[in-house]
Amino acid sequence: MLERLHEGGIRAEHAYLAGFLSIGLSVTSWFLSKHMERAGVARADRWGIFIGEWAPTFFAIGNGLRTYEK
Repeated sequence: MLERLHEGGIRAEHAYLAGFLSIGLSVTSWFLSKHMERAGVARADRWGIFIGEWAPTFFAIGNGLRTYEK
């Protein structure tokens, strides 16, 4: 899988960037859901956690790509 990502032009830096962006998106989605929806804090928390779970995946892919690139 990593070979295909690498051949497709994805580098470790791209995966790391996606991880950091997903952290920012998690906070943003939590804030917007909390303040713009009437569903309450519980729903905002679920959105934040759902998107926040993407970051470790992107960082793991980045580590794998970094190893593959070396």
